Amino acid sequence: MERGAVGQRRRALTPERSGLHLWGSELRAWRDRRRLSLAGLGDLIRYDPSYLGRLERAEQFPPEHLARACDSALDTAGELVRLWHLADRERRQAAGHVASQPRDVANNVSPDVVPPVMQAPSEIEGDEVVVPCRALDGRIIWVSIPRRAFLLGGLGAAGLAAGIAAASPSESSGSVTVRLRSAPGGAAEVSPVEHLQLLRRTLIDSDNLLGSRHVIPAAHGQIQVIQQLRAGCDGADRLALLRVQAQYAEFAGWLHQDSSDFRAAQFWLDRALEWSHAAGDHELATYVMARKSQLAGDMRDAAGAIDLAAAAGGMARRGSKLQATAATYGAHGYALNGQTVACLRAIDGAREMATDLDDDPASPWATWLDGAYIEVQRGRCLSVLGEHQRAAAVFQQAIRELPQSFRRDRGVYLAREALAHAAARDPEQAAHTGMQALVIAHDTQSGRIIDELARVDTGLAPWATLPDVADFRDALTSMIPSERN
Repeated sequence: MERGAVGQRRRALTPERSGLHLWGSELRAWRDRRRLSLAGLGDLIRYDPSYLGRLERAEQFPPEHLARACDSALDTAGELVRLWHLADRERRQAAGHVASQPRDVANNVSPDVVPPVMQAPSEIEGDEVVVPCRALDGRIIWVSIPRRAFLLGGLGAAGLAAGIAAASPSESSGSVTVRLRSAPGGAAEVSPVEHLQLLRRTLIDSDNLLGSRHVIPAAHGQIQVIQQLRAGCDGADRLALLRVQAQYAEFAGWLHQDSSDFRAAQFWLDRALEWSHAAGDHELATYVMARKSQLAGDMRDAAGAIDLAAAAGGMARRGSKLQATAATYGAHGYALNGQTVACLRAIDGAREMATDLDDDPASPWATWLDGAYIEVQRGRCLSVLGEHQRAAAVFQQAIRELPQSFRRDRGVYLAREALAHAAARDPEQAAHTGMQALVIAHDTQSGRIIDELARVDTGLAPWATLPDVADFRDALTSMIPSERN
């Protein structure tokens, strides 16, 4: 008799029902072949075993980065990734990426001509979000909780703990949509396009100060507003709105990427690429292609990062900031692939281009690219390649040159520096640097910072009794809820 870890009969799976059921069934089959329990697989990929169990039973759709993590941990030679794409294609065909239309429509546009509201896959399913949690054994893992508990409980440790404590597989709630309207017609002589662009810049500032999760609903709401406005105009006005819509989609992709929701990030970057091409905005399309390379690197998809960077570099003007940006992200892909020479050649080329660049007034994109940013990316590449001491030194110098306004990015780079120190067996410096990153993580709830700090936490486990290390781990625990709460 086949039984689970606690002596209960395992639920029979039905792979014939759908692509999602087939994926879950294959996940269990591969796990059994490797003689791994759900808890054992969870240890390898830092996910809650109960969440993995729901994925096996096809109760939730897995994010792509988790499918890749399972594929790597179970050594399935790409089978779980292939089946995930089959299931995702089936789900997309069924859902059509649309949600119900809004009840109220801006500017008195007839509901009959308003297009369906575009939402990312994770928003269509929408009943749960994945958040970091301190497991009983001390590890930091990602668990799913009801979206309602997450939003009502707040973003702090206490709110998340309350949501985790209340979570159960049966709970669900719809996605939350925030609709923001354009400025009143009599309020200054600002066109809707100008107003939307000004608001986007304000949201970018809010993201850097408060964190992406606070800004995501507003960005989604503005995309809905733009869709509604486009339905009521034509010609040059509609094309200008489409261009702004593409800009907001790229921004939404970034917000989800920072929140470690890679599947939604891919969705919005795909929309940004589609809309920028439709609007005839070649510079934005090039930038989005480079951003897709960056996202692939964050997902540890080496081939994707390399190929997308090559495509972006081919689209960019020779010697432009966009070409240097593409080369920078391509270097990370080469590092992930273990191609040291190609990696360093790409990062050196980007650095040389950045040194010779002026402000590049022909493009409004990648204006932040400078020597300090590229050196931070060099540090990340060196760390991936195993040159941890050199990486830590590069991070230290680059962070000193980073503008103070890039606060959340500073947190990411500090966390990566701390990881390099831990890998170089310098635990006290790792803990000290990790503490600095932790302060920014607390304020912004950036998934990128938390992911890196979780790796620092794991790397410092052998030195857990050192006072500085213990202080860092205690502080991390106080920020991230525990399963005990």
